[in-house]
Amino acid sequence: QVQLVESGGGLVQAGGSLRLSCAASGSILSINLMGWYRQAPGKQRDLVARVTSGGMLVYADSAKGRFTFSRENAKNTWYLQMNSLKPEDTAVYYCYSNIRTNPIGNYGVDYWGKGTLVTVSS
Repeated sequence: QVQLVESGGGLVQAGGSLRLSCAASGSILSINLMGWYRQAPGKQRDLVARVTSGGMLVYADSAKGRFTFSRENAKNTWYLQMNSLKPEDTAVYYCYSNIRTNPIGNYGVDYWGKGTLVTVSS
């Protein structure tokens, strides 16, 4: 019953910018992990950016220097600011989170959004 909803995708010209948002809702006790992944046509889903269990930011090499991850913990929301977009960035972008919903135990469950399409033209 936890849901992740992405927004902010769309069409953009090479060199432009987009900001993706992900909002988690439902029976949330705590969010253990959060991040962004993407999947281009015919390819596997790959990491873009995420926060580790220790609170460290991790970026894919292709995203470093261009993309910025941020979050607002009180709102259960996180963002991906994408600048200097390239045609190679075209993909469906998915938000991800590992969320604890049960007060018994300290484990969480993986959740995925349905994806938002980013298309970069040249």
